[in-house]
Amino acid sequence: MTKKPTKPRPVIDRRDEAPRPDRHTPRTLKRWRRRKAARPSEILDAALAVFAERGFSATRLDDVAARAGVSKGTLYLYFDGKEALLKAVVREALLPNLARIESRVGAYEGPSRKLLDEILGTIGGVLGRTRAGAIPKIIIAESGNFPELVRFYLDEVIRRAFALLSRVLARGVASGEFRPIDVANTVRVLAGSMLFLALWKNAIESHARETLDIDTFCGNLVEVLIHGIASPAG
Repeated sequence: MTKKPTKPRPVIDRRDEAPRPDRHTPRTLKRWRRRKAARPSEILDAALAVFAERGFSATRLDDVAARAGVSKGTLYLYFDGKEALLKAVVREALLPNLARIESRVGAYEGPSRKLLDEILGTIGGVLGRTRAGAIPKIIIAESGNFPELVRFYLDEVIRRAFALLSRVLARGVASGEFRPIDVANTVRVLAGSMLFLALWKNAIESHARETLDIDTFCGNLVEVLIHGIASPAG
């Protein structure tokens, strides 16, 4: 009598299951809770890395789970799907930086030119020195296929950043440091330069013969802008 082949036992990811109290000490339980609390950030870090390498469309949730060292089922415990995952990546990687800059602007009492220089340097550093700088490239590449993601990025990031830069420019005009200008279009000029920086550092530079120095780029941008908008009396 032939023996029926046995089915392979399913592999169960138990890393997010609580340890049994009869087998673990309070220290083990505490370490498990701390490990589970860190899991979403680890998944988001992995997702940003994979999105940056492969693009949003080509990325599978299996790829993200493998990079994070978790099962796909564990990933779904925290995120409903790939679009929700990208939105969470944006919120995690960019919004805290915007919040810090907003706080800085609200508390700053010095010259507007110096504040503008500081803000652009900070934005340039995030876009050019961290993996978060790949996010604009990801959003632009998927704008035709995922318009909802573009609207989300517009509302959560772009409008907020534009409002921030508008405050700084309007502050300079009100103090007499800057001449009266079209604030909205000046903000777009600044944003376009920051977008170029992000795309160069995260998509083009690895194929180019020259590198872009972020500090020099941001400093030159401020110099060009200030010579264009400075009040004659300033």
